[in-house]
Amino acid sequence: MAKDVKREELDNAVTDADVDSDLENDLEVRAKETENKKEFSLIREILDYVKLIVIVLVVMFGLQMFVVVNARIPSASMEPTIMTGDQIFGNRLAYLTEDPKRYDIVIFKYPDDESRLFIKRVIGLPGDVVDIRDGEVYINGRETPLEDSFCALEDSTVTGKLQFPLTVPDDSYFMLGDNRIYSKDSRYWDNPFVKKDKILGKAFFRYWPVNKMKVIHGAQDGYFDPDTDN
Repeated sequence: MAKDVKREELDNAVTDADVDSDLENDLEVRAKETENKKEFSLIREILDYVKLIVIVLVVMFGLQMFVVVNARIPSASMEPTIMTGDQIFGNRLAYLTEDPKRYDIVIFKYPDDESRLFIKRVIGLPGDVVDIRDGEVYINGRETPLEDSFCALEDSTVTGKLQFPLTVPDDSYFMLGDNRIYSKDSRYWDNPFVKKDKILGKAFFRYWPVNKMKVIHGAQDGYFDPDTDN
């Protein structure tokens, strides 16, 4: 009888020890699972951030390549419309279905060095006869000079190194800066005309500096155009 009691106590002790051991093992397994879940969650979170960054970069690249062109203004040639140091967006899609209009402000490849981007205002259209005399710009022999209220105050347009009047070739444009005294534009270039396929976009928004953000207007402002107004 005593032996049976001792055997039962021993069996119970062994069983309790097994239970304790199983419990410890279970706790260790759960702890490892929790740790693994945390590591997996962290990895998944990092991957989500990486995916987001990649998506943003792809979208930005796509916009830059096919929708907008970004330009920084390095000089005073377009003042007071656009100031030195301003950063602007140009619309690459603006001229897919229509041609540039007179007074549009455009971003284009500089004819004398296409690795550089310039920004100027369209003044002469294909086939136009452009004349500069007495500090004014005339188109197609009209007696009324072009609108220049957007130019710098007390500004006048000099002829540069070109002989006027001159005719703008087909599919080309004659460009002037709004700050006529300081602008190096079609009047001074070795290749004075800009081909349409070298125009990258129409300037439409100044985003820097932030406190001077604004829409950039061009032909739609109602400036006098001798080809459309009488």
